[in-house]
Amino acid sequence: MTAVFLNRSGVAARRAWGLAMLLLLFAAQCDAQSNKATFEANQRLGRGVNLGNFLEAPRDANWGADIRAEHFALIRQAGFNSVRLPVRWSDYAAKTSPFTIEQGFFVRVDRLLTAAESQGLNVVLNIHHFEGLDAEPDNFKLMFKSLWEQIASRYQSRGEFLYFELNNEPHANLNEKWNDVLRIGLAAVRESNPTRPVIVGPPHWNGIWALDKLHLPDDPNLIVTVHMYNPHEFTHQGASWASPQVRKLKNLKWGAADEVQKVERELADAAKWGKQHGRPLFLGEFGAYEAAPMESRVKWTKVVAAAAEKQKMTWAYWEFCAGFGVYDTATQKWNAPLMQSLGLQ
Repeated sequence: MTAVFLNRSGVAARRAWGLAMLLLLFAAQCDAQSNKATFEANQRLGRGVNLGNFLEAPRDANWGADIRAEHFALIRQAGFNSVRLPVRWSDYAAKTSPFTIEQGFFVRVDRLLTAAESQGLNVVLNIHHFEGLDAEPDNFKLMFKSLWEQIASRYQSRGEFLYFELNNEPHANLNEKWNDVLRIGLAAVRESNPTRPVIVGPPHWNGIWALDKLHLPDDPNLIVTVHMYNPHEFTHQGASWASPQVRKLKNLKWGAADEVQKVERELADAAKWGKQHGRPLFLGEFGAYEAAPMESRVKWTKVVAAAAEKQKMTWAYWEFCAGFGVYDTATQKWNAPLMQSLGLQ
């Protein structure tokens, strides 16, 4: 009797073990399929442009960009596949819990999303310039969570053209806490958008060198972003917001063989990290300020865009108009040399 009981127990244990293995295999296959879908979603971003200096500007400030519905048709006709929409949500939300975002501001974003979708453009919608979070992450992480709960809930029924990016260029005091804080934001998104692609980058201004400091949760629907502005002295020369040393620079050229190789190596390093971690990569920002010599600016842009595409990275140039812009809203003309450097027009 005891032998029969033990035999039956062994059969039951083996069946339970087999069922557990099947469930694990099924889960792994689902994750693999989801991860494949995320790589495909990243490829749909293709070549993009940032709508910078618009909704990322401080409340009621004018940073020299005025994005209108008709611009989305121009962007699509020029050959872009996507736009990245930087938004300073924290300036349009209550400062105390539940940190409600103003409905009027939501409507402004609604209209931009609808205009982009109508032209077949994909949209990366992010939180930009959340200065409180960078300075005091412990005091602002609940606001970060609430902002994403509201944004994700409002747009949960939007189509696959819409991507969420948790936070632009985490830096300062957020650097060491970013891995914990990003999980708070991601959990808020997943409450209403369980599989929508979410873009997240490393701390230290989304620098490529900081990728090893990024520790992602077990979520197959993540796209990793990095930014490229190296060498900073070249790309930001003459910019009013740069450091005094960089601000005073002018006529600094770029394009020597070793300079080109350095940029190409950095992007190759990013791609290597992506392969090692099984994550698709999106170059969310790159550009050289208008004060740089145009010939060097064009060459730098061409090198970065080509190197990114060689590494199977999608990209978004910074920016549509204003200081880094490829389009002049006053003359209503594209900057032909820059557009050609991006492989467009």
